[in-house]
This record gives sequence, structure tokens and C-alpha cells, in this order.
Amino acid sequence: MSHRALLLVNHHSRQGQRRLGEAISCLEKLGFDLLEESTEHPHHIGEAIQKYKHQVDMVIIGGGDGTLNAAVDVLVNTQLPLGILPLGTANDLARTLGIPQSIPEACKIIAVGQVRHIDLGLVNEKYFFNVASLGISVKITQHLTKQAKRRWGIFAYLLTALQAMWQARPLSAEIRVQDKSIRTKTVQITVGNGRYYGGGMAVVHDAKIDDQRLDIYSLEIEHWWQIIPLLPAIRQGRHINSPSVRAFHGQDIEVYTRKPYPISTDGEITTYTPARFRVIPKALAVFAPLPENV
Repeated sequence: MSHRALLLVNHHSRQGQRRLGEAISCLEKLGFDLLEESTEHPHHIGEAIQKYKHQVDMVIIGGGDGTLNAAVDVLVNTQLPLGILPLGTANDLARTLGIPQSIPEACKIIAVGQVRHIDLGLVNEKYFFNVASLGISVKITQHLTKQAKRRWGIFAYLLTALQAMWQARPLSAEIRVQDKSIRTKTVQITVGNGRYYGGGMAVVHDAKIDDQRLDIYSLEIEHWWQIIPLLPAIRQGRHINSPSVRAFHGQDIEVYTRKPYPISTDGEITTYTPARFRVIPKALAVFAPLPENV
């Protein structure tokens, strides 16, 4: 049976323009009836999904985490299942879900039709897949250019992160979680729904995108160089055991700051503090391998 799919590929993503033809060819050979729409700007993604929601069975998005974040709110509203072609730089959601980086293999995952119902994070009425954060991560978002990602790939994150860490200054915050109130000085607050973010770093080593919880950590260092010994642990999600990291998990978390600070969701600045973070269980259907294969 042929499936009618809306195909949205971000031409500005690292591999979007170059691999668009390959993706179309793979999907058509697998029996998909494709309706392709150009997505030159993030807001076009939501508009296209809304426009064709009654004409298709699913939405297939080719791009990175920022492209997917631009679509998530409309996907929740339409409840169309999502297929992912990892054509971005970091592809952290694909990594969390165990979706192969190979385009032919990613197309086969969609064609098999195995659906996982995943949780989403929600901060100030903005949905996110992977993480919402403030502090160093926002600096990285502000300095990480499309040109750098296209030229250096995943290494662009490392180079930009080093620059952001050098400029980092602690901010005062109050975190409320599970009837507790914690006041802290921190350079980074990260609230994770999935496992991976920032080019393959893990929020927590055992985080899952369908565990119905948010994992939060606060990085409480005084000098930028103190983060360097933590980097290997951050990569593996084991940094939560460090004395300079405060970690918790919950379903409803609030963060207050003395002045509004920007918050990035999946690498895009979308809201500001004060912020309320919630987990929305089984909010979206995604074509992905079964959990035991992830």
C-alpha cells in the first residue's frame, strides 16, 4: 500500500541540498507517494504541515534538530506521525532514537512503519524534543553559525563551546522541583527530555525519550577552566556525579532568575525565564526502531 507523505527538507541544513535527490529516490523506491514542499525558512515548515495535514498520512522531515524543533508544535496539533532523515550537523534526536545516519537506512526505518510514541518537553508553551537550557548553551547557540556547521560539522560545536565557556559568567537562579526550592549560582541549567544534545553529549547516561520524566542538571563552577576535567564525563552523561554538578529529575520544574535569560530549545532560542518545564508523555508518534534495539 502506498503511503502519501509530506516531505520537508531544510535546504540550508548541512546535508539537505546535497542529499535531497538521494532521499527522494530512496523513498519513492520504497513505495512512498511524496508531496514535496520547499522549506527555505523555519516558519515555512509549520505552515506546510498545516496546509497539507488532511492530504497526507505522515510528515517526513530532513534536517537537523533545529529543523525538527520548528515543526514540533504543529506536529503535536495535527498528530501526524513523524519520519526523520538526519541531514543536520548534530542529529541528536536521531541518535537518541537509534535512527541510522545513512539516508537509505533511515528511509527503510520509515517504510517498516514501526511507531514509537515519545515524550516531549514543554517550556513556557514551547515543545522540545531533546533539551531546553540556559547559560553556556545559549552562548553556543548565539555564536554557532550555519557557515561554521557546514564547514566544520560536529567540530563546530566544540570550537564554539570553548569560546562560550571562556566568556561564561555565573547567573543566580532558583530551581523548584518536587516541592523543593534550590537557590544557586550556575553557568548552565539543562533540562533534558531525550538523552543526547549538543552534538552527542548525554544529559544523563540512562535518560530515555519515553521515560516520562525530565532530567535536569545545574553546572556550578566559578571559573571556565573548571569545566575542562568534566568534559569526558559530560560526553557520557556521568557528570551528574561531580561535586560541581547538581542533578535531579521530575515531571514539573520551574526556574526563576533575577532578570529574564534566554532559553534555547533543541538549539534554537525560543523563550525566556521565568520558565516552567513539563514532560508531556507519549505526545508524538515517530517512526523509529523498538527501544530494545536502540
